[in-house]
Amino acid sequence: MNTIWELLCTFLRIGLLSIGGGYAIIPLIQEQVVEQTGWISEKMFTDIITISQMTPGPLAVNTSTFVGLQIGGIAGAIAATVGCILCGMIISLTLYHFFQTHEKSMYVLEVLNGLKSASLGLIISAAFTILLLALFGGNGPETDFSTMNATALAVFLGMLVLLRKWKMHPIMVMLISGSLGLVFYL
Repeated sequence: MNTIWELLCTFLRIGLLSIGGGYAIIPLIQEQVVEQTGWISEKMFTDIITISQMTPGPLAVNTSTFVGLQIGGIAGAIAATVGCILCGMIISLTLYHFFQTHEKSMYVLEVLNGLKSASLGLIISAAFTILLLALFGGNGPETDFSTMNATALAVFLGMLVLLRKWKMHPIMVMLISGSLGLVFYL
């Protein structure tokens, strides 16, 4: 039961500080569950991110649910999910009311512009985290940049071209990537 309580408190804190949501919250979750508590490994976290992207629903909620499931079973999944969404839901309802009453304020609009910039930085940080894990197997100061996974780089670049140049549907890109993973890594 202690682990369930810790999961709830950890994800309440994550949910409270998760401005930007989605990809912006990934580095915060990673810091808490991989680096600070050591509940799961970096490799497992990367796998959870991959699964979370393929399942329906918001990325942050899916990631929280899968992390909680891995650490504390069904009760852990519920605790992590509730912790992740509760603060955001309360804050969203409060902000909705605030913005309804101050919708024409220039100060409020400028604060929103600042938050957009911060959110972009968090999303870029999450992208670099996933890239480093996929290409070099690590994300911290101990990452060995001389051991690039050439296969992962080729798949990444190929899928990037399919997405950007030929505008292939993301689900098709994921299916192709999964198939290539079976071929190259099985």
